[in-house]
Amino acid sequence: MAVNKVFGMLGMARRAGKIKSGEFQTEAAIKDGSAALVIVAADASDNTKKKFRDSCRFYEVPYAEFGDKETLGHAIGMEFRASLAVTDAGFAKGIQKNMA
Repeated sequence: MAVNKVFGMLGMARRAGKIKSGEFQTEAAIKDGSAALVIVAADASDNTKKKFRDSCRFYEVPYAEFGDKETLGHAIGMEFRASLAVTDAGFAKGIQKNMA
């Protein structure tokens, strides 16, 4: 797993404006169909993980648990982030490839 590559790609996606972060923006991106990948921090609450896992299953959006809240936030130039949505299919594909 290329952890640093994943975080680097998240940073590039953020600079390109292809990231929606935080619970409300992530949920909105899933529902409006713009989310190509949803990432939830591994240390997020069980309730948060279940909410996004179920929502992604229903809307057929790829879902991953990766990193922790502090590292996810830092990767996109913010503080703590428990969830984020990647809205570009190219970035999403590259990130998923490096997570495997």
